[in-house]
Amino acid sequence: MHAFDVLGDPIRRRILEILAEGEHSSGDVVDIIAAEFGISQAGVSQHLKVLRDAGFATVRPEGTRRIYAIDTAPLEQIDAWLEHFRGFWTHKLMALGTEIARGKKQRR
Repeated sequence: MHAFDVLGDPIRRRILEILAEGEHSSGDVVDIIAAEFGISQAGVSQHLKVLRDAGFATVRPEGTRRIYAIDTAPLEQIDAWLEHFRGFWTHKLMALGTEIARGKKQRR
């Protein structure tokens, strides 16, 4: 599965946001995702499996629990791919920063 296919799903994006905060047990992830999206434990497990299989997440056993962590390698690959397109918006963001600074000066 291509990285953008993985990230195209809002539940998987949310799981990655959770894992970006630090390691979480699968139970913690299930509780958060079930509350926010109303899906079952089995549904969340499927999303975790997709993230593992695509290399976005790692899992390690800790007793009877499974602890998930984010793996940044695929995100770094996406960032490298996006580098080709940053030129389209970098100058616009710089111009926006300039306009914001001007607005702050005028309010003083």
